[in-house]
Amino acid sequence: MDLIPSFSVDHTKIIPGIFTSRVDTLGDQLVTTYDVRVTRPNTEPAVEVAAMHSLEHIIATYLRNDTEWKDRVIYWGPMGCLTGFYLILKGNSEPKEICDLLIRAFRSVENSEEVPGASPVNCGNYLLHNLVMAKWYAKRFADYLAENAENPEIFEYPKSERLVTDDGRRFFDS
Repeated sequence: MDLIPSFSVDHTKIIPGIFTSRVDTLGDQLVTTYDVRVTRPNTEPAVEVAAMHSLEHIIATYLRNDTEWKDRVIYWGPMGCLTGFYLILKGNSEPKEICDLLIRAFRSVENSEEVPGASPVNCGNYLLHNLVMAKWYAKRFADYLAENAENPEIFEYPKSERLVTDDGRRFFDS
């Protein structure tokens, strides 16, 4: 079986940022999946589970209520590795074009007094939330994005050069 695109990215080189993971065509509509990487994989600790759950609830609510972007939002959810989130939007904006949206979304966590939908009626694991830690991660990431908004490295997956010999053998950098 072929590796899916997100497993084909060299995770030893990814830094926190916003990356285009894939662009798909559904009918006549372009749909873009963004890799919103909050921590550096395999280097920094993963986001604490309860905080990740709170970030998911608060930011999903923010995105689906943002007057400029709400009609383009298809999905916001955590990566299984707990180092970031996937954001799926209608259309195909460059990662830099959604940076301000994500800064605002993460800043909304800092200002939250409660986690929306954190009740047994609205959530399948309503006790698994940590608003205090979610605020810490949100501030850290929003500050990072704001400080690095002009750094192209936070918007492009790291490139890996692949040396191919004359007889077709491939060497992969580490």
